[in-house]
Amino acid sequence: PLFVVEGKNQNLPIKSMPGYSRFSIDNLVTEAKELYSLGIKSVALFPAINDSFKTPDAREAYNPEGLNARAIRAVKDAVPEMMIMGDIALDPYSSDGHDGLVDPKTGEILNDATLEILAKQAVCEARAGVDIVGPSDMMDGRVAYIRAALDQEGFHNTMIMSYTAKYASGYYGPFRDALDSAPKKGDKKTYQMDPANGEEALREAALDEAEGADILMVKPGLPYLDIIYRLKQNFSLPIAAYNVSGEYAMVKAAAQNGWIDHDKVMMENLMCFRRAGADVILTYHAKEAAKLLNN
Repeated sequence: PLFVVEGKNQNLPIKSMPGYSRFSIDNLVTEAKELYSLGIKSVALFPAINDSFKTPDAREAYNPEGLNARAIRAVKDAVPEMMIMGDIALDPYSSDGHDGLVDPKTGEILNDATLEILAKQAVCEARAGVDIVGPSDMMDGRVAYIRAALDQEGFHNTMIMSYTAKYASGYYGPFRDALDSAPKKGDKKTYQMDPANGEEALREAALDEAEGADILMVKPGLPYLDIIYRLKQNFSLPIAAYNVSGEYAMVKAAAQNGWIDHDKVMMENLMCFRRAGADVILTYHAKEAAKLLNN
């Protein structure tokens, strides 16, 4: 995962994610080239949008000249072999900070109205050059809606990595710092999943598979290894795990205090995802892990 901001020659450290930064597009391209040289063949891009572009209808999400689309094009032009995943959700672009549109009177998340915006966003990203779209919004029916929109525009080969089991977790704090995308009111429990409910993941996975998902993702990773295992045992699609910002930050903080061996714990965590059944791992440790593996 990589964060991108406007400007030039920007490398802005994220305080709650030691060693991680937001890059302007020029530095993002440099980073992508280095990652590819280390053997990392895919990046997921997350834009930190200026507040002036955030609106209740999140229209910046599908702006073909917006930060996200320009970043996708720049990385694809510079490293054509690098697979790029684009995030599909409205929270970086919404003045409400939610993944879906919000009814201004009731505060309700408008599921069906959101689907149209998500589809426009997916098509915009596909036109910019993404290989994978990652719907992280958790609206009902969005995989089928996005698949139909992509196919209608001729993007039959654009994959969908569905955030199938995305829990209403406390592990997302540093990520929301990085994007300044926390909800302005309320929380995300009406559309993200209950951490206490393991059965729901199986129902969501069956729906996503039927709707046309290519990869099923579990997020967060470490507290949900059981869910990764259960999906792997019950579905033939590839399973992805997202080793999220809070998990990364805990390793960094403990290592900085001398309480753990950073590299040993990092690699043990990544190994645990594989042992549980993950075919794909999204992790902020990717660059560090690649350097270790190469040596």
